[in-house]
Amino acid sequence: MTTPFPFDLLLVFGFLSVMLLVGVIFRAWITFFQKLLFPSSLIGGLLGLALINAGVIPLDPEIIKAFAYHFFNISFISVGLTPGIRDKLKQDKGKKILKGSLWMALVQGVTFPMQAIIASIIVMFFILGGQELFETFGFLLPLAFNEGPGQALSFGKVWETAGFADASTIGLTFATLGFFFAFFVGVPLANRGLKKEQYKTKPMPPFLLRGILPKGESPKTAGSLTTHSGSLDGLTFHIAQIGFVYLVTYFFLLFLSGMLQGDAGSMIWGFFFIFGLVIAILVRRLFQATPYSHLLNPPLQRRITGFSVDYLIVATGCGIELVVVGRHLAPVILIALAGGILTTLIVFLFGSKLSDYKLERTVAIYGVVTGTVSTGLMLLRIVDPEFKTPVAREIGFMNVFALPIVGGLTVLLNAPLWWDWSLLVTCLVLGLILLAALIILITRRFWKYKNSED
Repeated sequence: MTTPFPFDLLLVFGFLSVMLLVGVIFRAWITFFQKLLFPSSLIGGLLGLALINAGVIPLDPEIIKAFAYHFFNISFISVGLTPGIRDKLKQDKGKKILKGSLWMALVQGVTFPMQAIIASIIVMFFILGGQELFETFGFLLPLAFNEGPGQALSFGKVWETAGFADASTIGLTFATLGFFFAFFVGVPLANRGLKKEQYKTKPMPPFLLRGILPKGESPKTAGSLTTHSGSLDGLTFHIAQIGFVYLVTYFFLLFLSGMLQGDAGSMIWGFFFIFGLVIAILVRRLFQATPYSHLLNPPLQRRITGFSVDYLIVATGCGIELVVVGRHLAPVILIALAGGILTTLIVFLFGSKLSDYKLERTVAIYGVVTGTVSTGLMLLRIVDPEFKTPVAREIGFMNVFALPIVGGLTVLLNAPLWWDWSLLVTCLVLGLILLAALIILITRRFWKYKNSED
């Protein structure tokens, strides 16, 4: 029987939604997930991965990947439309917050090229051993670990047009393995740090552990309405802004890709999120220059960002094709293990040298460089349940310093395809950037503050 309207997209959306709801139930009732603070979206994604790859749910993985790609772009556009970062920075006025944010950005400047270099070395050994691997195979590791599943998927999908078969699936796999490091390694290390430092923290609230509001507890507000529902619902108003920016970004990239020749025109679509972020910021600034700036509601916009990230993560798990991963199982596992172990050692080594908020900053940046900013905040909640330290704000401000560093490194990963650089030359340049980040960290002596008031 044929349906009068196409349902494919909404069936996938419905399946992802069911997986999220099942994830909420598992998180609320299974102690294992509570102890590791596994987000419901990741639980649902792993369950969806099992159901789809077992053939129980016959869904097209390419449609799921498309969902993940668009939700990733939406999350960045939503961040760009959210006011408040500069205002908060002016209110805090703290050198400490600036230093902490810069320290985190520099740690990214160390871990990103390190992950790319170690992965490329392993790729070279596999190629020498006779296995056919695309030259940028290892570069998916820093994209997945340092930038998250959306970026790994975006570049993977674009690299497929350049001949890198199944790159999007491999990118999503690396991203999922990164989350495993964040929760299976990060959570125990955070708890161990609490015991070692003898921190006197309150037990995590049931709301955080179970992920659902306990009966009788007052709910938190999700934002304020700035338009009357008789005209346009406030949530609709904020979502419509995202739609507008998405449309502008699409046509801008369509024009730009037409101006570029060869693979560069296709690869520019992997940077949709950056262009979307910049255009969103410009639109917000223009809006704020009008008498209607009060209509922008940051808490409500952040809920939209959270919505897109949750669907991105659940789609990440569901979009992995185990048959494809099986064909590259040895290099994927070896690269993920080597990159994850080295990342853990580097982050905790540098973190151990800090004197201010040592544990908080360490676990927060560890979550960022193995997953996403949200992962970093989840790990931070273990050692700072009420966000009394400035580290949560430092993570937000970190993006100001990290964007040029990580953005430049992301562009550099395309050098073998754009500029015909060899893998060796690209790794040498990455090594110079790694060295520069290390020198700045050492000479600035971020970890040698004498007291917390410095």
